[in-house]
Amino acid sequence: MYELLKNLCELVGPSGFEQDVQRFIKEEIQHKVDRLQVDALGNLIATIKATDSQLPSILLVAHADEIGFIVKKIEANGTLRFEQLGGFDNRVLLAQSVTIKGANGYIEGVIGTLSVHYVKWDNPNRITSHRDLYIDVGASTAEEVLEMGIKVGQPISYGSGLKLVGDKKRNRVVGKALDDRAGCAVLIGLINKIQANKKDKHGDIYCVFTVQEEVGLRGASVLSPNLKPDFALAIDTTPTSDTYDVLMTGTRLLGSGPCIKIADKSLISHPLVTALLEKVAVEQSIPHQHEIFMGIGTDAGAIHMTSTGVSSGVVSIPSRYTHTPIEIVDLDDLENTVRLVEAFIFASKRLVGKDFLDT
Repeated sequence: MYELLKNLCELVGPSGFEQDVQRFIKEEIQHKVDRLQVDALGNLIATIKATDSQLPSILLVAHADEIGFIVKKIEANGTLRFEQLGGFDNRVLLAQSVTIKGANGYIEGVIGTLSVHYVKWDNPNRITSHRDLYIDVGASTAEEVLEMGIKVGQPISYGSGLKLVGDKKRNRVVGKALDDRAGCAVLIGLINKIQANKKDKHGDIYCVFTVQEEVGLRGASVLSPNLKPDFALAIDTTPTSDTYDVLMTGTRLLGSGPCIKIADKSLISHPLVTALLEKVAVEQSIPHQHEIFMGIGTDAGAIHMTSTGVSSGVVSIPSRYTHTPIEIVDLDDLENTVRLVEAFIFASKRLVGKDFLDT
């Protein structure tokens, strides 16, 4: 799982510019699914055909995009102005390394900051807007920037690579884009497990790697009318609440298993879906937690309200420091997320004929 996750996270793929990520995933899964297509928005849709057409069809989504930036202007001195793609805390930006997807490959740079020696002439309490910041790629003129293959409109991500954290024995990793390349890795792992399981029956399974989640759940909003799934699950990350910061409540813990979402700002999970996730987690001794957190939304928020409506839920991977270049996840949580979603799929026959009033 670590090598797969490292390969996914170190690609540049902010919202609207997910091509490198989607190409990598396509190569990983194209011989393991029955159908693979890319829709008009860029969603990568992998279909595993039903082994029993009487069983429910299930839509599984993980978003391929990450928060990032876009080159907005090249200054005469060779620095770059940029715009944000997704949700940021501007306090995190200063002195961060970045990677630009140039015409000739990836270019490394850094978001500039004042030297500490200037602080006595500045207001140390000021939070600088990203519009006042710039990226330094080591150029002295705009012409040098163009020679590097950088132009206005090209995507940028944080420049932090993925690595094992601590003494490397804790099975935890740190890096950028774990939201939601961790979910993408789970879907890839799930595809591998389903293909290896020839004894248990299932309905049609749609594994979709969506685009533009970080800018408004846009890719997910077009899926249901064509696929018409019976049930849907989003696999995403959720911020932990376990670091003893003043705002933390200790309700979502790193390493304690995937979170079964009950509610967030975009979705109140369907009780049929939530109940089955809870039941199979207990039956198969899969560590799990419950999640009620109104600070986030997921692709399930768009899916459950499209077409005629889809009974939807979310399985969340706990993550520390979400939407920063130093997100941390526990690889055991990823493996247990694969187990939980697989168990849900093969137990979905219990949902046949049931509706909201049966809960």
